Amino acid sequence: MTKKLSELRKGEKAMIVRVNLNGLTRRRLFDLGFIPGTIVSVLFESPLGDPVAYLVRDTIIALRKDESEKIEVELIN
Repeated sequence: MTKKLSELRKGEKAMIVRVNLNGLTRRRLFDLGFIPGTIVSVLFESPLGDPVAYLVRDTIIALRKDESEKIEVELIN
């Protein structure tokens, strides 16, 4: 079952399944490592929940909720 990256909570790990964006934003996320098949985990959440810091390929990257809502992931146990 897939869910949105924005739905993950601190400490959860997931595999990216699909990036539902086009154009420059999609290209930027791909350049940052948000590619289908990549493992991502939530490291930090800001006090208001936006942005959230993710660990992707040994790099910490913060995304805003509107971007992370468009990335589908599958939880890893």
